[in-house]
Amino acid sequence: MEILKMGGNVFLTGEPGSGKTYTVNKYIEYLRGQGITPAITASTGIAATHINGLTIHSWSGIGIKEFLTANELQAIAEKPYIAKRVLKAKILIIDEISMLEAKTFALVDLVCRKIRASEKPFGGLQIAAVGDFFQLPPISKGANIAQFAFKSDVWDKANFAVCYLTEQFRQDDDNFLEILSSIRANNFSDIHLQDIQTRVVEFASSPQNITRLFSHNVDVDAINSQELAKLPGKAKTFQMFSRGRKNLVDNLKKGCLAPEILELKPGACVMCVKNNLKAGFVNGTLGKIIGFNQETRYPIIRTTDNQEIEISPMEWTLQEGDKIMATISQVPLRLAWAITIHKSQGMSMDAAVMDLQKTFEFGQGYVALSRVRRLSGLYLLGYNQKAFLTHPEMQIQDKFFRAKSEQVQEKLVSTPKDEILQKQNNFLLSCGGSLGKKSVKDKARSAKKEKQSTYDITLLLIQQDKTIKEIAQTRCLAFGTIIGHIENLVLKNKVNQQELERLIGDNLLAKIPEIASVFRDMDTDNLLPIFNYFQGEYSYDELRLARLMLMFDAVYPQP
Repeated sequence: MEILKMGGNVFLTGEPGSGKTYTVNKYIEYLRGQGITPAITASTGIAATHINGLTIHSWSGIGIKEFLTANELQAIAEKPYIAKRVLKAKILIIDEISMLEAKTFALVDLVCRKIRASEKPFGGLQIAAVGDFFQLPPISKGANIAQFAFKSDVWDKANFAVCYLTEQFRQDDDNFLEILSSIRANNFSDIHLQDIQTRVVEFASSPQNITRLFSHNVDVDAINSQELAKLPGKAKTFQMFSRGRKNLVDNLKKGCLAPEILELKPGACVMCVKNNLKAGFVNGTLGKIIGFNQETRYPIIRTTDNQEIEISPMEWTLQEGDKIMATISQVPLRLAWAITIHKSQGMSMDAAVMDLQKTFEFGQGYVALSRVRRLSGLYLLGYNQKAFLTHPEMQIQDKFFRAKSEQVQEKLVSTPKDEILQKQNNFLLSCGGSLGKKSVKDKARSAKKEKQSTYDITLLLIQQDKTIKEIAQTRCLAFGTIIGHIENLVLKNKVNQQELERLIGDNLLAKIPEIASVFRDMDTDNLLPIFNYFQGEYSYDELRLARLMLMFDAVYPQP
């Protein structure tokens, strides 16, 4: 966040579940709080709907073109709505950068430089490229071999600061994490395969009410139709509603995981396709239709953890600046006996049945497997050799990215804080930001938001002597999320040493001096080397709590 705020170009990357989307959303929130509206885009329609943005193809006006003649470039630059959005932008966010071809990336740069009349990369815009090149690669057309965006000359000219997120928050199974890491490093061995083979099941004996992942649409559509038809009774139909220009609405529909016409019956296996933390579900939450509200007609689901939730319609919007250009509204569900691996990208699942026998892309199996949180949640119908392979080019490139990230971190640590703050303030001013000066109305809004802060809710439960597990259950949040809240509260001096010790518990507390000495000997606050040192004796969550105790040097002084 500190690096992003300084205004340089950033490549934000990391493993699945490491918090890339979370981080970029926090940056968007920060910018809007300072009166700056970033241009939010993604390489695919599905990814764009997750962040309420446009595809980069639509935003830049290039559409499906693979190259631009001088006349075509001029025509794009002369379109008022394209020119306006490119000139107005100060920051351009591109999500799922791994699926954007190098030549498309170069075309976006060309359009930005033309419209902004500047030879600087992207006409001087700050670029925040977000994604993981180990996941799904660009789709090639015909016999052409697609090139990753980092292969473009523009990538080098943009001089990205690489920020590699190295902690993992989705999986809570160390053995499964080791398997995923081996696939990422292309050293998947017979030992790993033996663990995977324990999860192989026959189709007939696989769980019936959890989602199946397939590599091809035809398999998905057939299973969902067949399973719905087996259920008795007439299906209830929910029609999607829309507002806005037809072409913009069509773009939203293409990227939306909820269908235009949603047919549901009691007993149907469904998946939530949007986040609604207040209601108790997120994108990827699985459940079964148990009925419909007689008054509202909306479906009621029972989730895999036995919560009953009424699912009412939600909106997907296409927003440009503060203006909503198009909106679609639908019950945020889809039939979930099966979905494609491509559409599962970005989701977190407790369990899934997967068929990896027809995987055809590097990284496809890795994306599928990394959706589930633990090995026990995996039910595998089969696999082929490519299912456990990531793109061979990425091994060398990944070492380069990690090394660049370490250099960036070292530079940040060695830069005086007042110099960092000055750069951040200069960037805000250059973007027309407010440097935190807010109107009375804005201050009132902020005060109200602070009152309802998710951290303060957790703090209240801590003060009621709840354990971390009890807080997570009360708030319907993940254990690791609550630890994140505690980290925030300790840093703000809202949780003291005694409260933290109670939360940690006697068993782990007794181990703190040993863990603390390793943190200090290695001179790091990174969890990965500590985790490796102890060879999995302590979980990442335990190490996060131990790291927090280092804040209290009075009890654990520097030797």
